[in-house]
Amino acid sequence: MKKLFLLIFIAVIFLCFFAWQKNTSDKKQQTEIQFSSWGSQSEIEVLTPLIKEFEQKNPEIKIKFLHIPQNYFQKLHVLFASKLAPDVIFLNNYYAPLYVKAGLLEDLTPYINQNEFFEKSLSGFTFDSKIYAIPRDISDIVVYYNKDFFKKYNVSYPQKNWSIEEYIETAKKLSKDLNNDGKNDVWGTSFETDTIFWLPYLLSSKASILNDSGEKITICEPAAINALNMYSDIANKYHAAPTKPQSASLTMAQLFLQERIAMHVSGRWLVPKYRKEAKFDWDIVTFPNGKAGSIVNIDASGYAVSKQSKHKQEAVKFVKFISSKESLSVLTKSGLIVPARKDVAYSSLFLSKEKPKNAAAFLEAIENGKPTVINEDYPRLSDKLNLILEPVFLGKGKAEDALTSAKKFLIDISDNHSCF
Repeated sequence: MKKLFLLIFIAVIFLCFFAWQKNTSDKKQQTEIQFSSWGSQSEIEVLTPLIKEFEQKNPEIKIKFLHIPQNYFQKLHVLFASKLAPDVIFLNNYYAPLYVKAGLLEDLTPYINQNEFFEKSLSGFTFDSKIYAIPRDISDIVVYYNKDFFKKYNVSYPQKNWSIEEYIETAKKLSKDLNNDGKNDVWGTSFETDTIFWLPYLLSSKASILNDSGEKITICEPAAINALNMYSDIANKYHAAPTKPQSASLTMAQLFLQERIAMHVSGRWLVPKYRKEAKFDWDIVTFPNGKAGSIVNIDASGYAVSKQSKHKQEAVKFVKFISSKESLSVLTKSGLIVPARKDVAYSSLFLSKEKPKNAAAFLEAIENGKPTVINEDYPRLSDKLNLILEPVFLGKGKAEDALTSAKKFLIDISDNHSCF
């Protein structure tokens, strides 16, 4: 009997040792790849389970997630320069030309079925017929509106194919001086000075920052100047939107939730917040029509693979997983994105009964919108324009004067322009 127990004990020890040795061996064989992204905490909470799912399905690959919520591209520049770039990089169409021109990204054309994605989501990542990132989402601009606010002041809801003139008149009707101090306390619409928010006013007015090839600065042309001044007038002449001093430290989203603005011109990223926090009925409508129609800027974000990666095969495998129909369905369910995949965008998951009821407006905006024309200098140009136009948006000058004062910068960044 003692011999039997001894044999059993030895067998158990051997099996434990074998299992430990196999586990150690598996760990040694595991390949670690690094994946970088920006994003809010709520976005990370959606991404994390997807990463774990991939690891479970591919135990030979470990994902080291590098979350960079602030100054993402500045830090990414440093990592590339130091030869420490992540294997898989989440990036947008603003910076794609810079990295592609520098030869830092892998060609992913063989790994994507282009027919599955919106063509306009691919355009920002396509150079010389090669695709350098697989799109996750497509970003466009719509008008959120507080239906209760409209009812309160007996103003008709905005309708598809409304004009910019009708939009401004509606905003004026909804702007009120509640305490009779001569200044409005609530406003009809939002007013934000980052490029993405005023670009739809240009595009819908047959104007632009750059020409279609991206080789010429066109923001000094009369149509663009008129559109910029028109946008400034909404806040500074008609007082139908809060100026920067009036909004103080509050964002337009916060003002919308506080029912201090009736309309908010913005993107899909606000849907989760408004679903959770809005105490009123709301919906969305397409951006109003200008001379060119309702033309908003179309941007995209997607997944790229670094040429510096030593594990390209594993990196591509992860990119294919994270951009799949199943993964994008998870992100879409959160309300956070307009999916770049058509099979998800046109599904009941995106066009659900949850707010906004008119989710189709995001898809109509894609159909009619225009991909933002980008070149390798665009991020610097966009940032500089926000500074150049600050006096215009504060009501302290006209667009033509502000652009003239920036003559040296515009000449330095491009010798092909419409300005002087």
